Amino acid sequence: MNPTEKNQPQEEEILKNQEVAEEAANTENAQEETPVAEEPTAEEKLNQQLEDAQKTIEEQQDKYLRLAAEFDNYRRRTMKEKAELIKNGGEKAITAILPVLDDLERAIKAPDTSDEVKAMREGVELIHSKFLKILTQEGLQKIETEGRDFDTDYHEAIAQIPAPAEDQKGKILDCVQTGYMLNDKVIRHAKVVVAQ
Repeated sequence: MNPTEKNQPQEEEILKNQEVAEEAANTENAQEETPVAEEPTAEEKLNQQLEDAQKTIEEQQDKYLRLAAEFDNYRRRTMKEKAELIKNGGEKAITAILPVLDDLERAIKAPDTSDEVKAMREGVELIHSKFLKILTQEGLQKIETEGRDFDTDYHEAIAQIPAPAEDQKGKILDCVQTGYMLNDKVIRHAKVVVAQ
């Protein structure tokens, strides 16, 4: 065997090792050169969440301010409408009563041209019935008292007298002042005398 032949496999082995080492080095260099997508750090994630939360808060504040402004405008508008209704709410009733006022003015002037008491009385009775008709159309009702049982929801006792008969106890004997209801709500209780 030739000594050069012995060294040849060793040289080949050394060359192979050098090639492997160079490939490994090239691979490491290639990995260093290609930018690897880095995972965001915990701090970066936290900053991103904080920014998102800040945007959400700003959006919610904007929505809240707009809603508050809309509600304030609505409240002002309804208050204005209520004030207008209160101010002019009686307009319909007053307009309905104006013809009665005209009739009363004519009735006041009537004695100057006529001395007939009966005719004047009839005129006043017509005005009275016209006035009651208008009020009834507006929802006014008279509280009936004659022969009725005393009821504190509708009547106010101003006097109590002994009952003339046993079956009249707790009943109304006389109405001193008429009571009225407006749309089923008592606006003035009837003042009555009750049998005891």
